Amino acid sequence: MSHSHTDVSDQVSNEACPLTEVLDHVAGKWSIGILVAAAHGPIRFTELERTITGISRRMLTLNLRKLERDGLLVRTVHPTVPPKVEYSLTPMARELHASLTGLVGWAERHRADITAARAAYDAATASAGANTPSAQV
Repeated sequence: MSHSHTDVSDQVSNEACPLTEVLDHVAGKWSIGILVAAAHGPIRFTELERTITGISRRMLTLNLRKLERDGLLVRTVHPTVPPKVEYSLTPMARELHASLTGLVGWAERHRADITAARAAYDAATASAGANTPSAQV
């Protein structure tokens, strides 16, 4: 393999990995909930914890750190006793929020359609599986 071919492969690999990582971060189950909750203004940790059903304190902490590291959240510590910590969206995250709002709206509009499609698929798969002794997918 020539040196120039290796450089192109390395460049594609270096660009692809961060893109996949970024998409994984922002499209994660908890990340979307955090970004949507923080879109309404600065929000405290306990408010996020109450707002996002099912998230543990540890998972919330890890996701907040990840989103802050990615430049999507700003963590502000107010010098009070006890310390008051708030999270707010960065301008980059506000732009992402607009896309997430569209995605969430799409999911809400098509939730019943997807449920029906899954039921039809499962019924057809079960029916096909019952008719063939060794059905393969």
